[in-house]
Amino acid sequence: MAQIMNNLLEKLNITSSEEKKAPVQAPTKDEVKQLKEKFEKAKQGHVFKYYDELSKEEQRSLYDQLYTIDPDRINILADKALHPPKKEEKSKDDEDDEDSEDKKDSEPEISPLPSDATASLLDADQEQRDEWYTSGLSLIADNKVAVVLMAGGQGTRLGSSDPKGCFDIGLPSHKSLFQMQAERIVKVQQLAQKQASKDNLPVVPWYVMTSGPTRGPTEAYFKAHNYFGLPAEQVIIFEQGVLPCISNDGEILMETKGRVAVAPDGNGGIYQALLTSNVRTDMRKRGIAHVHAYCVDNCLVRVADPIFLGFSAGRDVSIATKVVRKRAANESVGLIVQKFGKPDVVEYSEISQEMAEAKEGTGNSEKLKFRAANIVNHYYSFAFLETIEEWVHTLPHHVAKKKIPFLDIETGKQEKPEKPNGIKLEQFVFDVFPFVPMEKFACFEVERTDEFSPLKNAKGKGEDDPDTSKKDIMMQGNRWLKEAGAIVVSEKDDSGVEISPLISYGGEGLDYLKGREIKAPAVIEKQ
Repeated sequence: MAQIMNNLLEKLNITSSEEKKAPVQAPTKDEVKQLKEKFEKAKQGHVFKYYDELSKEEQRSLYDQLYTIDPDRINILADKALHPPKKEEKSKDDEDDEDSEDKKDSEPEISPLPSDATASLLDADQEQRDEWYTSGLSLIADNKVAVVLMAGGQGTRLGSSDPKGCFDIGLPSHKSLFQMQAERIVKVQQLAQKQASKDNLPVVPWYVMTSGPTRGPTEAYFKAHNYFGLPAEQVIIFEQGVLPCISNDGEILMETKGRVAVAPDGNGGIYQALLTSNVRTDMRKRGIAHVHAYCVDNCLVRVADPIFLGFSAGRDVSIATKVVRKRAANESVGLIVQKFGKPDVVEYSEISQEMAEAKEGTGNSEKLKFRAANIVNHYYSFAFLETIEEWVHTLPHHVAKKKIPFLDIETGKQEKPEKPNGIKLEQFVFDVFPFVPMEKFACFEVERTDEFSPLKNAKGKGEDDPDTSKKDIMMQGNRWLKEAGAIVVSEKDDSGVEISPLISYGGEGLDYLKGREIKAPAVIEKQ
């Protein structure tokens, strides 16, 4: 029967799905010659050394990969990374001059953000919270909000080869990070629809940024789980860019004879990826005005958070960032600060012990002066994202020294080094902060126990691991139930209750449980 159908399709000049694809055509000699000359001129011609040994398919694959690489740009990036400019020796006069440029370079002017650029949910009264919340839900109801998820990482450190978003932290429901976040989108849409009394459910498009290794598995995972209740067209999966890995001598490393060794360009690659993937174009067509971006590994993240959206839109800023209060002076976290008068992020290693321990200095406050811990949770106005072309090429690249498997060009054998043999170049999502005027930037402090529990380490580490993520979800459920008037009983203090995001987004809607006794551990999945 299948053969009869194929014959019929052939007569009608229609190709069947089972018919073999046309054979791959290798690039023409002229195409190869032009590209090879380009790399040879940049002194990176070694990438073509084994080209003639490759099959047509391999030649096409290597050519297509090399065609996307600008060797001159890679040389510039590699030179800056491997030979950073050294600060010039200061003269005696410069050493005495407090305003010298060299002094500014060596001792950045770091201070907390100005008070008018910050706000704290911890200090806000209920009236202010309600105003932000209502405003944010209105933006969602009007289909003005989109979400971008940075999900390029694999769960290697967690002992999994799957994308990190697929990871099960051990909740009673066994929901993955992806599922919890999808269900929060479902719920916040319902809340917005109810507040606005609209017939149609609003749509918060979810743009999931993957990397080369995670895109296929992520797409398969979402399809296998029917997009966790979201329409398939609402979940747009795209891929961040890559950059070639560089040897310690500045050469582009080959992974095999027919493939360059590459690595994802970091979460800062989000900006270029919004352009090359046409995600920004899709947002524009949908009429998006406000974008929430976050990392996949935070199990407590409030996706499309109405309060954060209402705050940020109300301030009319280009970028806003959520922070949590630093646990202790010596906590190893990046901090949101003012650096040379601009919003920026400094790593804990960039500030002195004295600065780390400094107190706010107002009254008897015990608050740390530098306490705004970065959690990679940001708001962007779409108007700002429309300017990406103006600044994306000027964002800095950071160096990560790595042990990179490579092809020995001389022997043609693949090698696995025992010590770092090269560098990977990456960008950070917050590298864009200094490009924004202070008056168009805002910092929003939230409660750590409500909104931040990152999954970084393998089970058993005791910090930022599956056990702490699970505990933080379960303890949050406990608090919500007690605030709603329910009675939670358990043999252990840390048992807790998992509350499905489909039941409650942020603690609301649990009044029906008032006075009821709930034995922990438990999961509340349905009303």
